[in-house]
Amino acid sequence: MLIRHTKPEDLSAILEIYAHARRFMAANGNATQWGNVKPQPARVQQDICDGISYVGTDDEGVIRFVFVFFTEPEPTYSYIENGAWLNDLPYGTIHRVASDGTTHGVVGQIVAFCQQHINNLRIDTHENNIPMQKALAKNGFRHCGTIYLEDGDTRLAFQTE
Repeated sequence: MLIRHTKPEDLSAILEIYAHARRFMAANGNATQWGNVKPQPARVQQDICDGISYVGTDDEGVIRFVFVFFTEPEPTYSYIENGAWLNDLPYGTIHRVASDGTTHGVVGQIVAFCQQHINNLRIDTHENNIPMQKALAKNGFRHCGTIYLEDGDTRLAFQTE
């Protein structure tokens, strides 16, 4: 797999991957994290413009997964309940992870890529997103507590050790 910055012309493929991910989440007990609309196409386009969106492509160049990664502080991580972050060192944040379902070990590939830039990583997910929670545990993340999104929804917060 090759991981690269997302290009504007990748938008339709990415939106299909997010649609697949929403169906997968709903079928696996997590219908509310993204519902039928998240992430919004405008948010995805902004991620691309901001240079924080990445895709993983197979040997033929077909996009198999997408994620957002940045190293500026994540505002929603400034307050954490029912626990604490493992440290206060600079960190990278991973968001909006989704795949087309054809590639295994996507989270591991994303983590390895991000750790080439910064070893200290944070991520959050919905309490009902059990597949993601398992993938995070498998890839060295520890549950640290609960954070609140801008809209007030809660998410389980994780950080690499």
